[in-house]
Amino acid sequence: MKKFNNKVWLSSPTMHGKEIEYIKEAYESNWMSTVGENIDKIEKSVCEMVGCKYAVALSSGTSTLHLAVKLAGVKPGDKVICSDMTFDATVNPVVYEGGVPVFVDTEYDTWNMDPKALEEAFLLYPEIKVVVLVHLYGTPGKIDEIKAICDKHNAILIEDAAESLGATYKGIQTGTFGDYSAISFNGNKIITGSSGGMFLTDNEEAANKVRKWSTQSRENAPWYQHEELGYNYRMSNVIAGVVRGQLPYLEEHISQKKVIYERYKEGLKDLPVQMNPYDGTKSEPNFWLSCMIIDKEAMCKQVRSETEAIYISEKGKSCPTEILETLAKYNAEGRPIWKPMHMQPIYRMNPFITKSGNGRAKTNAYIEGSTIDVGMDIFDRGLCLPSDNKMTEEEQDKIIEIIKECFQ
Repeated sequence: MKKFNNKVWLSSPTMHGKEIEYIKEAYESNWMSTVGENIDKIEKSVCEMVGCKYAVALSSGTSTLHLAVKLAGVKPGDKVICSDMTFDATVNPVVYEGGVPVFVDTEYDTWNMDPKALEEAFLLYPEIKVVVLVHLYGTPGKIDEIKAICDKHNAILIEDAAESLGATYKGIQTGTFGDYSAISFNGNKIITGSSGGMFLTDNEEAANKVRKWSTQSRENAPWYQHEELGYNYRMSNVIAGVVRGQLPYLEEHISQKKVIYERYKEGLKDLPVQMNPYDGTKSEPNFWLSCMIIDKEAMCKQVRSETEAIYISEKGKSCPTEILETLAKYNAEGRPIWKPMHMQPIYRMNPFITKSGNGRAKTNAYIEGSTIDVGMDIFDRGLCLPSDNKMTEEEQDKIIEIIKECFQ
């Protein structure tokens, strides 16, 4: 089997032509900074698409989450509950404000925050008043249960919908369930601006505060007057032009991503693997990334250090390392599942809560047994497959054959 002539990407930007027209419009009108028609248009469009009252275009999903954490009132030393299996951009903004992330384990049904573990976290830390929830890989979490628990404990819910623009839960768009929500337009997202993010809320006062903070907190004075800390977080009118050209194609991108997911599901059905799951009775993902997890009994030996991994090939079995390395040899890009935050060196001393309570130091040298750690298990056995919506059917068929060969 020959390698791909052109690299098959995990998820790359898909341009349509209108983007360059709006960039040119910003250039020719000389509105190149953080004000302009492109910004106004995308804020209005996203509100209409998602179903929220207010949207503020910012420089990144991370800056959006940072201002959401600040709005939630997190102060130095405050503990904040966070999804464990995610990218660290979800968690770092908590630390920017001096907060202490408390990581809540994942559940197998959606690969998102486990409501049972969330309840355990509140039992252990009843003082917590902020929860940061992620919808991983574009799949909504168990929102009803999580919101009910947050309401029970009077906790503010920050919704990290960076990966899930266009996904719905009970017919309602993600990005509308949090008190404050964030979406991302990073280069590989389902809608891109090359960078950028957006703050979403139904609270006018919160939206106005974010606008102020994101433009260096300028007061209403004829000179530059500042009474509180501000940030250079506003999106530029040029970046907004790219987003403006992309937004009309959201449903088309989702539909293309879903076809890729379904084709993998059908093509891999005879292997001892499962696709990343979702509850089809309640939610419709945006299928941003198609992922798979290998059955435990079909895993060959795999060992990972902090920066390297090795495996022992075994007939009829495979592992993420073997599949990812093999895909790379054929010029296709896959990726490991997000390494859970409680396993990261920077956060290794932070609390980690499972559905059984404290997830740290639960094993015993003198008693046989193990601890429950769903996120670590998914990380060990899972991987993200090439999910680029420009990938041809022939290219995907070849990727499926490459994966099958890894199990032979």
